[in-house]
Amino acid sequence: MAKIRVLIAKPGLDGHDRGALVIAQGLRDHGMEVIYTGLRQSPAQIAKAAIQEDVDVIGLSSLSGAHRTLFPKVIEELKVLNADDIPVIGGGVIPSEDIPFLLEKGVKQIFTSGSTIEELANYINQLVGPSHQSITNKISHIGIAVNSIEKALPFYTKTLGLELEGMEEVASEGVKVAFLRIGESRFELLEATADSSPIHKFIEKRGEGIHHIALDVENIQARINSLTKNGIQFIHTEPKAGSHHTKIAFMHPKSAHGVLFELCEATGGEEV
Repeated sequence: MAKIRVLIAKPGLDGHDRGALVIAQGLRDHGMEVIYTGLRQSPAQIAKAAIQEDVDVIGLSSLSGAHRTLFPKVIEELKVLNADDIPVIGGGVIPSEDIPFLLEKGVKQIFTSGSTIEELANYINQLVGPSHQSITNKISHIGIAVNSIEKALPFYTKTLGLELEGMEEVASEGVKVAFLRIGESRFELLEATADSSPIHKFIEKRGEGIHHIALDVENIQARINSLTKNGIQFIHTEPKAGSHHTKIAFMHPKSAHGVLFELCEATGGEEV
């Protein structure tokens, strides 16, 4: 998963950057990539650097008292360059009475001298975290509904030449599952063990075939929360225990153009 990229900049004639350097290192310690522009940068230079470095957020630091002028100018330069989707946050010696003005001008948040690196990192993660990144870079597996795993297996093992890794029963879902590795992913054959099983209902309605596509994710609850905020409906909004040492959650097909997508997070045990 791509790291969040942060540009730390000191606009104007401010000649002190010890605090900015501490912040930069602190954000790196929280797993972010940090680009520091150095001292005495103009708003135009900062905006161009943000675009060139393809950053996710800009952090401005000011100790000179010129924040009311310089912070809005950075936002204006971003607009000129059609890059005003890059959020700007600020910090330094900023009087509390100036904060509403800066927020009105488009600065997302101000962190005063009493703020901690932890607070800053958490805010950045919430601001541009899971929702700005690709949800996954791997298909965990493709679930295939079958009437009988025993009857379907010869096609996959003999005709396709895939190796059966194992079988498992998931009582909560009313299914028996067979795992077949294919590259970095798997086919998972799903056989209903009860009439109440979603697989039994699927086969009754559509017959055998692809049931769902599972996407490998990290921090599944954060993914659910982020996608829900963006209008995606889930069949259940709390992760459930799945097969092969995973936590799972299904997006509603109405939110995914008719495809049943499963989010799948490994919880330990065998690799998924």
